[in-house]
Order: sequence, then structure tokens, then C-alpha cells
Amino acid sequence: MSDAATMDGASAPMSKEQRKVIFASSLGTVFEWYDFYIYGTLGAILAGKFFAGVAPNAAFIFTLLAFAAGFAVRPFGALVFGRLGDLVGRKYTFLVTMTLMGVGTFFIGILPTYASWGIAAPIVLILLRLVQGLALGGEYGGAATYVAEHAPRGKRGFYTSWIQTTATLGLFMALLIILGIRTYMGEEAFLDWGWRLPFLLSVILLGVSIWIRLQLAESPMFQKMKEEGTQSKAPLTEAFGNWKNGKIAVLALFGATAGEAVVWYGGQFYALFFLTQTIKVNAVTAQIMIAIALLLATPGFILFGWLSDKIGRKKIMMAGFALAAVTYFPIFQGITHFANPALEKAQNGSPVVVVADPNTCSFQLKLTGTETYTSPCDVAKSALVARSVNYTNETAAPGAPVVVKIGAQSITTAGTPAFAAELGAAITSHGYPPTAAPDQINHVMTVVLLFILVVYVTMVYGPIAAWLVELFPTRIRYTGMSLPYHIGNGWFGGFLPATVFAIVAATGDIYSGLWYPIVVASISFVVAMFFLPETKDIDISRT
Repeated sequence: MSDAATMDGASAPMSKEQRKVIFASSLGTVFEWYDFYIYGTLGAILAGKFFAGVAPNAAFIFTLLAFAAGFAVRPFGALVFGRLGDLVGRKYTFLVTMTLMGVGTFFIGILPTYASWGIAAPIVLILLRLVQGLALGGEYGGAATYVAEHAPRGKRGFYTSWIQTTATLGLFMALLIILGIRTYMGEEAFLDWGWRLPFLLSVILLGVSIWIRLQLAESPMFQKMKEEGTQSKAPLTEAFGNWKNGKIAVLALFGATAGEAVVWYGGQFYALFFLTQTIKVNAVTAQIMIAIALLLATPGFILFGWLSDKIGRKKIMMAGFALAAVTYFPIFQGITHFANPALEKAQNGSPVVVVADPNTCSFQLKLTGTETYTSPCDVAKSALVARSVNYTNETAAPGAPVVVKIGAQSITTAGTPAFAAELGAAITSHGYPPTAAPDQINHVMTVVLLFILVVYVTMVYGPIAAWLVELFPTRIRYTGMSLPYHIGNGWFGGFLPATVFAIVAATGDIYSGLWYPIVVASISFVVAMFFLPETKDIDISRT
């Protein structure tokens, strides 16, 4: 199916076969994202089950490390399965990736805990997470390429936008199923064994997805290329060893996927983290508000995918980058105002100062989760960040003890066993709430702000699949688009929470971490404006 042959299809209604292609590709990708997200949502429970041999704080750190491992290996999955997809075909490659993801998820559900297997349990858990990360690295490029190569010219943005809904729908499904099971069976039973059910239920989704995908034919563009013998014999070398193609991959990374990743993770995952960890909203309440915002905003993926066929991919994505960069600060400040007004009042009325020798303070970047920061300065700042206390930094003389000033009170016990209790009592007495009071949360306005954040996600994510597909020729498309996509999302996006925490701890401002997504989105705006072309009208059947 060439673009020339399908130009008339731009105005024709979607055929039964095209609907099947979109449904099957999207369903499998929803399933993979669901698998990936239930681990993160249940991270605290998994820490107690699989890392029980270490201290509770360290257990949670290692659980996050296992979660991060899934993100870190995604680019390697893109290389492995991207190459396979350009050599063997789109259909069979994403059948393999989906099966690997499903098997990995099911085995997490039946994996014995640390109490039964000892150290073998966390080792196997991390190995399963690596398998899931590799599989996810190969799934997206295959699904997006497959759908785009079936789409008529003038509708690629609309067709591929259905794939773009899958990550949000996967997260929504994970939250909904976990909340449903947890509510139905009660907290005690869920913590005991019910946490396994979301993992085990995925085997049903796997079976349905495989059955549907087996009924699909190979991509017509790949099939034609294979019959003509023009497919690439060395996709990796051709995609990244050739500067002409390698340059496109680099520009796609910095001009599209890096910015898309930080807006996506900022608007969905960091927003949830901010609600629960920074402003101390109850986890179930936060998850429900996020789920409502996702439900309301998800049609935006389709809307902006469709609109990108009319006015172009580039304009919409650049608008999303710009809006996020300009409005992130007021939106997150507004979330604090509506979700925890007592915290906002305490921040404004009781300023805190950390007086320390800057040479004794670290930049607390916990990319792997295993880093430790134990100096009195680091301990003091970490404790303040954990309680969402804004503070300013004041330079002390070399060798001087760390002093935490709260109003007229000074605390000099940082680094000693007495510090945590003394600091906790002091900040509580100055009005900093330990949690967000449920009766003070303005749920409607909080959801409105979360909805706006997700709309930005739909603007940058809805058109990106079509844009990436159109940047690369058919012979290396699977490989070429997969690597920049997964470096952008796996690394720039996946490590956003750790980077934000480090910035907040260094500056003392709970909003300062937003500079990370703002700067990255701004870079993508500039690179896209000057170096990336608009692609909506190109012929993607070129080899």
C-alpha cells in the first residue's frame, strides 16, 4: 500500500481491516503499559515482600531500583527488537515483545517472596523487570510503525493517535484494577496476598491480545519491500552508522521525544508523586483524582492526532512544549493551594533557613536508588524535603555545625539521633501539616489543574508517533524511531522524579524541581523550531 495508492483513502471511512489493525495494536500496547505500571503502583508493597532482608527505607529504594531498571533497558530493547522488526517484520516482532511482557508480569504474580526464597526472590524480580523493560522497548515502535503503514495519507496522525492513548489507558487500567481489588477484599487481605491478583489477571489480557494480533497480516509496506528485496540487511548500521540517518535520530531525540517525555511524565507520574509525596494527599484520594483527570483528558490524544493531519505535527507539539514551560510553576503552586492549603500557609508564614558549609552538602541525585547521603547537611535537607518544608540556604564558615532555623528557633542536632524528633516537633509547632486534611481539599479545582496537565500530555504525545514514523524511511523505520523514543522516555522521562528530588533538596524550594521539565521542554521547542521538518504530507512508502 503506497501513499499514492491511498491518497483517495484520506476521505474514505475507516475500513473493517483498518479498525482491526488499530484495535489489535492498541489493545496489545495498553496491556503492556498496564503490566509496566502495576509494578510502580504497588512499589511500597513489593518492597516489603521481596526486600524484607534489609531496612524498610533501603527496601523501598531497591524496589525503585528494580522499577528504574525497566526504564534503563528500554533503549536496548529498542535496538534489539527494532533491528528484528526491520529484518523479519513488524507483526511477528511485536508478538514476541507482547508475549515477553505478559510472561514477565505473570511470573511476578507467582514469584515466592523473600520469606520463602531469600535473596533469590529479589534477584529474580529484577531479572523479570529487565525482561519487561526490553519488551516495552520493542513494542511501541512496532505498533506505531504497523498502524502508520496501514493508514491512508492524510490520516496517519489520527490513526496512530489511538496508539498514543495506550500509555494513559494502561495507567488508568492499573489504577482502576488495583483500587477495585483493594476496596473489595480489604486492606489486610490485599497486603497479604491480594497484591498478586493484578499481576495474575494480566494473563487474560495477554491471551486475548495474542489471539487478536495473530489474525493480522504483515504491514503492506514491509511486505512489498520484502518481495522486492529492498529491506535493510543491517538496520542498526544504516540507521545510526550513517550520519544522514543518525542526525535525524539525534534531532528526533532532542527536538521531540525528550520534551515529550518530560511533559508526559511531569503531567501524569510526577503529578501523582507531587500529590502523595510532596503535599501529602492520601494515596487513594490522589489516585482517584489522577484517574478522573486521565479519563477526561484522554480524548485529547485523538483530537490532537487528528488535528495534526490538518495543521501539522510540529505546531501542536511545540505549542505543548511552550505551554508546559510557561505554566508549570503556577499550576503546581495551584495544586498545593487547592489540595493542601495548610501547607501553603505554613510555607508563607514560617520561613526556614539551613545554615551550612556548602562544601559539606551534596547534590542528592539518586538515579539508581543505591546512593547514600549522610552528612549533617544532607540529612537536614532530606528531612525538610520529606516534610515539604521550603527553606533557603545560608553559607556558614568552614567546619561550623549545621543549623536549621525555623522562625526564632534554631536546631543544631543535624546528624545526631535526636535530630528527627526535634525537627519534627518544631515544624509541626510552626503549622506544617503531616498530611493534607481531607476536608480541606478542593477536589474539583485540583482535578481541573490535573486535567490541564494531562491536556499538555495529549498535545505532545498525540502527534508524535506519526511524526517519528514520517522522519525515517521504511527500511529502517522500526529501528530508527524506536531508539530516540525510548531514550527520551526511558531516560529523560523515567529519571525525572530522581532529578526533581535532587534539585529540590539542593535549593530548598519544593517547586524548583520543575525547572528540569521546563528546561528540557524548552530545548525541544528550540530544536524542533529550527532543525526538524514538518512531515504530515510526505510519502512514507519510500525505502
